[in-house]
Amino acid sequence: MLVKPTVVELLDKAENRYSLVIATSKRARQILQGSKPMTNKDDVSSVTLAADEIEENKVKIYDQKQWEEELEKKEQVQE
Repeated sequence: MLVKPTVVELLDKAENRYSLVIATSKRARQILQGSKPMTNKDDVSSVTLAADEIEENKVKIYDQKQWEEELEKKEQVQE
């Protein structure tokens, strides 16, 4: 169970609860598979570490439109 940061505290980082849950679970899976946590907090739970990273703005959650804009920017830089 996620106690701190709470889902309510993290909701301003995502478009909706669904996006928040998906992003948190994907990042938690990456941590479990060996990715180094980007937070200095020490916790055994990969879900809590992922939530901490989102809270600290070390992981950004994009909606579809934002993601497409980011991809466009990267393509323009490469040209």
